[in-house]
Amino acid sequence: MWWMRIDMGNIKAATPLDLDSMILNGSIMVSVARWNGMVGKQFSVWKAVTAGSVVAFTLAGCRSPESYRAEADDAASRILDESWKSAMGYDSDGFTIEPASDSLRRRLLLDQNLPMRVPASASSADDQRIEQWPDDAYNNDRGQPDTDSPQAFENTIFTIEDALQIAARNSRSYQSQKEAVFQSALALDLEANNFRNTWQGMADTILSSNIGATSETNGILHQDSVSVSRRFKNGAQFTGLLAVDLAKLLNGTNEGSTGLRLESSLSIPLLRGSSRFVVTEPLTQAERDVVYAIYTFERFKRSFAVQIASDYLSVLQQLDRVQNAADNYERVASSTRRARRLADAGRLPEIQVDQSVQDELRARNSWISAIQTAEQRLDQFKISMGLPTDARIQLDPNEFVRLLGSERYAPYLNPQSSSEETEVLAADASAELIPPSMEDAGPMELLESDAILIALMNRLDLRVAVGAIADAQRGVAIAADNLRADVTLLGSASLGESRSLGTAGSDDAQIRTDRGFYSLLLGIDLPFERTAERNSYRNTLIAYERTVRQLQEVEDNVKFDVRNVLRSLLEARETIRIQAEAVRVAQRRVDSTNLFLQAGRAEIRDLLEAQNSLNSAQDALTSAVVNYRIGELRLQRDLGVLEVKNNGLWVEFDPDAYNINELREQLEDAMAGNFNVATNITNTTGAGASSPERMPTQSSVRILPNDQLPDDQVSQN
Repeated sequence: MWWMRIDMGNIKAATPLDLDSMILNGSIMVSVARWNGMVGKQFSVWKAVTAGSVVAFTLAGCRSPESYRAEADDAASRILDESWKSAMGYDSDGFTIEPASDSLRRRLLLDQNLPMRVPASASSADDQRIEQWPDDAYNNDRGQPDTDSPQAFENTIFTIEDALQIAARNSRSYQSQKEAVFQSALALDLEANNFRNTWQGMADTILSSNIGATSETNGILHQDSVSVSRRFKNGAQFTGLLAVDLAKLLNGTNEGSTGLRLESSLSIPLLRGSSRFVVTEPLTQAERDVVYAIYTFERFKRSFAVQIASDYLSVLQQLDRVQNAADNYERVASSTRRARRLADAGRLPEIQVDQSVQDELRARNSWISAIQTAEQRLDQFKISMGLPTDARIQLDPNEFVRLLGSERYAPYLNPQSSSEETEVLAADASAELIPPSMEDAGPMELLESDAILIALMNRLDLRVAVGAIADAQRGVAIAADNLRADVTLLGSASLGESRSLGTAGSDDAQIRTDRGFYSLLLGIDLPFERTAERNSYRNTLIAYERTVRQLQEVEDNVKFDVRNVLRSLLEARETIRIQAEAVRVAQRRVDSTNLFLQAGRAEIRDLLEAQNSLNSAQDALTSAVVNYRIGELRLQRDLGVLEVKNNGLWVEFDPDAYNINELREQLEDAMAGNFNVATNITNTTGAGASSPERMPTQSSVRILPNDQLPDDQVSQN
């Protein structure tokens, strides 16, 4: 027996078997070889029909994995392009999940001849694929080479801008976040597919032989069918089928007949599940999930950029501590040699020499420890950027020089005028505690109320929390709909007749409306048993209350983040001023103690303490400057106004360009009208809604009433 079935997009072929001697239920199925001698020329028409069906369905159903991958990429890219502009007010900036064809990680591993366990350590393009790998063109569609990064030569020097771009291209966590956004778009495309026309095709060809005690029946049956189904947004479901049967006897009268059948059915819910709101809820949630994923990724980009900059400056800060420790080691070693000479001259007790030697040993230990800590932090920084830990790279020390020499910190670093006379108070006078002033505050040290307002309107994680409340409310409404009765109207129609070998002698079938089968059914399922639905409804109310509490927690954390970073900025600014003065005092103390020691008016202990104080003050000063700069970046991140492009570079916030009064009025209007703020979620798979209102910042907000959720129309492909 030979049998073939072809589905649209699938081909399943049974292997021809010689079953001449197999007897099953009184029938013998014979092989194709036997039938070839029996059929002859009389089956040329049947062969042509069968071959035509095979070719047609094969061409329609056989596609390469590469084409499916490209189709999925196009669908996701189209969704993301629309969603990004709707959610953020700007396009996706060339968003792609394809890694660079020649990443910096790969060049470092190969150019510096670093050890690897397997080729995949360099990139997935270098991976050794299995023999059954289905997509030979997979590596051909990778992104452009990582040309923006420095070349991978020995001791490559990275600026902070280089580090941001390298991390965006090579970081594993960054790539995972991008893939999460892409997968949310694929999930939306799958949900949208539920409301598109779905076509299916099938072709069967069967050769059979039925050998009985007194007769033998041989025949061929070819069956083709095509069907379409569609789900509508009001809950109705339509199915249509057109089938053609070709039955031919191969012995006796050689009779043949054609069957033609047309079937259709339509199911319409009239009560439970009949609302467009209920039916399209999975699609609505998938659309919002795409926007949430974009918000999460944009928030991640900002946090990631700040973390990379913080790690970069932390490494430079540690390298500065290495230099300070080396300078201190040299000073203490010089003091030890001087103490030795003074002791040999009888001008210094031997116990002070021993004290100096001990301090020299401690200074050497501190220097070695600082070097090891710097190397450790550099290795950790490489991991954060996605580079090999043993790669030989360097950070640009001029970044630290430019930071310390910035005009922004000059008022805090410059010494007070020596002409100013400080009034000396009486010993018993009470101390006056002067709190820090905001007169010389930096440009990012905003008023707390203004900073909180900006954060409430721009923090993307808060937007997600606000949107989750609307999601929970929809869940309550859908659970309430499930409590209703099921009332369904089902209509069906069947025209024509099918054919088999048993009816091969009949006339060809025709589709006639006056000889069809029609049915109309009204089904009612009364809500007598709704225990599961009742509990589900109560659980959705609990979930709603939980979502409200989560929003409250997120909002409180947003305010805490802003208040905390503003306090950190103030503390860092005052610390810069204090430690700058401490460095000047410590240096003056070291110089004067040296002179006193040479004059015999000071002990070696005084000089060692002065040198240690100078080293500590220098470390504290650089730490304060770094903390202030990182605090500025953290504030922009926590306000939600630090724009980070897909290449990793940022655009910093300009407080002067922000209209606080306008922002305050919009928030007050929203609260007075019981509006949701910053939901900014619009249709992404169909006709777009109106453009979002723009705010004078890198990110935008859109204000939607609680009862005006975005339309969820879906384009039909």
